[in-house]
Parts: sequence; C-alpha cells; structure tokens
Amino acid sequence: MRPDFGGSEKTVLARQHILGAIGVVAVAIVALLAVAWRPAFPPIAPPPPTAFPRELVARGEVLASAANCDDCHTKPGDPAGAGGKPLFTRVGFFYSPNLTPDAETGIGAWSEGAFFRALREGVSRDGRHLFPVFPYTHYSRLEDADIRALYAYFMTRPAVRAPNRPNELSFPTDVRPLLALWKILFFRPGPYRPDPAHDALWNRGAYLTEGLAACTNCHTDRNGFGAEQVGHPYAGAMADGWFAEALDINPAPARWTEAELFAYLRRGDSPPHGVPVGPMRRVVRGLAKLPDDDLRAMAAYLASLNAPFAAPVEPALARATTPAPPKTDQQRQGQEIYLQHCASCHGAPGSPPTVARSPLGLNAALWNRYRPYNLLLTILDGIDAQGGLPGAMPAFRDKLSDHELAALATYLRTAYTTLPPWDQIEELVRSTRNDPLRLR
Repeated sequence: MRPDFGGSEKTVLARQHILGAIGVVAVAIVALLAVAWRPAFPPIAPPPPTAFPRELVARGEVLASAANCDDCHTKPGDPAGAGGKPLFTRVGFFYSPNLTPDAETGIGAWSEGAFFRALREGVSRDGRHLFPVFPYTHYSRLEDADIRALYAYFMTRPAVRAPNRPNELSFPTDVRPLLALWKILFFRPGPYRPDPAHDALWNRGAYLTEGLAACTNCHTDRNGFGAEQVGHPYAGAMADGWFAEALDINPAPARWTEAELFAYLRRGDSPPHGVPVGPMRRVVRGLAKLPDDDLRAMAAYLASLNAPFAAPVEPALARATTPAPPKTDQQRQGQEIYLQHCASCHGAPGSPPTVARSPLGLNAALWNRYRPYNLLLTILDGIDAQGGLPGAMPAFRDKLSDHELAALATYLRTAYTTLPPWDQIEELVRSTRNDPLRLR
C-alpha cells in the first residue's frame, strides 16, 4: 500500500482552508498597512523665537487660549504645556503629550508642515496616526493662517523636558494602524466652508465653535467607536466626570438668548443662567482673550441652535421661583441643611438670592433628568475664583456627609423643579465623592 504523506482528503481540505484564511488575513494586514502608512517628516532644529513675527505669535497665543490647549496638555502642578495629564475615555486612559518646543520630548523637532498635518489629518511627525482624543476632527477646519499662528506660538514658548507617558489602552484600541479605518468611517478633513444660507457673523461663530473651540468635543455623546454621534450634536455628554449640558435644548425653564450667551462667554455670568462650573469654567477663562466680535459671533451661532421647549414652561418657571414645601423626612432634613449652609447666599426658600448670581430654581444642574453629577460636584468641591470669574463658592466635601448631601440634593430637586427625585441618590453621592477617575 502506498503511504499517505498528505493525510486524508478532509485533512487536506482543512489545511487548504486554514492556509486560505491565513492568506486572506495576511492580505488584509498588508492592505491595512498600505492604507495606514504615512511618511515621517524629517526632524528640524528648533527655530529661534526670533524666527517668528511678534504679531503672529500674539495671534497664536489668543487662538491657543481659546482652544484651551493648556488645559489638556498640562498636568496640575507641572509647567504649562508639558503634557502628562490623564484623559479618561471609554477605551482607557490617554496621557497628553508634551506640547513645548523641547527637541527630544516635545515638538521642537517638528516643522511647520508636520504641525499642519497633525491638525489637518491627525498624523504625527513620525507618521503615526493620532487618536481622536486629540480633536483634529475639529482643528482640521482651521484656516491656514490660524494654524500658522498656533505653530509660531507653540514654538516660542519655554521648552520643557518632559518624556511622554504611554497610554493605557486595551487591544485592539491600541493598534494605531486601525485608526486609518476609523478615519475613513468618521473623519472628513478639510477647512471650514462658509454656509451661504447664513450671514458672516453666524459663519464666524460656526468656525470658532466647530473648529477652534471644538465645543461638540464635550457637548456631544460618542458612539461605540469613539466618534461623535452623527445627528445628535450638542445633545449633551459626560466630560471629565461632569455632564456637559445640551446646547440645543436647555433643560432649565429659561431660554438662552444671544445677549445672555455673549455675557456668559465674556464675563462668566449671565442671569438667570448663573456662572460656569467644572471644566466649563476653564473654557470661559480660555475664551477671555478673544475679542468681543468673536464672542458675539459664537453667541449668535449657539443661539441659533436653540430648539423650542417640548412642554409649556410656565409651571416650571413658577416652581423655580416659588419652591414647594418639603413632603418627606429626607426633604425636611435637606431644607434644614439648606437653611444652615446655603440660604445666606442663595436666599431663603421663595426669596431672591443675596449673593448668588441667579435663582437656584433656574440652574440647569437641578433640571437634568438623570444626572445629578454637576450639582453634587459643585457642592462637594465648590466653585473656584481663579481668573477673576464671578460666582466663587466654598466646598462642602468635608462639611456634609453622604447622607446629608443626598438629603440636600433631594430637597433642591423636589422644591425647585417639577421633576421627580433622582433615583438611588445616596449611591450616586458616594460614587461621585469617591470617583477614582477624578482622583487619579
């Protein structure tokens, strides 16, 4: 009998299928690498600060402030722009890179062309695709002159030697070549194109809001692939442990007008809406360097997003200005805590505030249907007075227990809104106070 060196027919077929599958995978990998490959820009010697006109550098400083670059690229306590700040996303932790002109650990070896490509295409100097936690999906819309000004500013800042910290991601989100496929699906590069259906003021506001300030980056939720949800811009999303409120429909019974939006962005205060808190406070401080005309343009654009209220607001307005009396023991305890710690600034129930900038009952944090985080974090950590913004408030983290904070939140919710109490409020208080992501 002749020996069967190849095995049975089924075995041979199985081997052929396996080899075929391996071949398909190999071809797919080669194709992916071909699509993902980008050439590296050669390193340059850091240009001296005198290589850039002062006017260009000054313009870049204004733009970088409005884009809030240092907020993401500065770890608390470290030099500005040196990176290392942890940024939590659904796929893991990113650590912002060094944005100073250090030749070895920063962007000192980046040419202007490499900088342009990073903002326009989301590709690093060495050819690696950048994760969209860096909002190049927005910066791609910037005009050439603005990108050139940003480059001039960053290359003239003090250089800081600060090695970049590796991101903490799980497979396969840590495979950078896959970002080429992500971009095919979700990224549309190119500068902003004015909408002829609107005037120059609206288009300027859209350019600043959608591009430089990248507002939807925080105020729009993301899909399972980390891309902003198409069809739901400005509908609100979690950002840095806070809830970035919807900008199309205000949950509180007070409509945003163009004048109020301008005042809010310019001064950080717009009764009846109050003052910015959390990350938005840093955003307003960053916008402070923009001229009034630019902030008016942003206000005009944002005001155009306003959708009609879904229900009559008269009952909600009445409750916001004439709070309901407490009905349960928890609510009565909350009222006692309010009178002891809050009424001196926010006013006795039914009375106007004495120090606070606006009535509590018009605060969007109380009207969010499912997320009390903004209210809880504001009470826990207070409102800082940095940057000259109004509305400073002391922190109560060490003054109120979880039980007391839950009672206070429940009282405020039931007294000043027409909505039901938040579910599982005590558990939410505990998790918010001890959030490991905020303590990292």
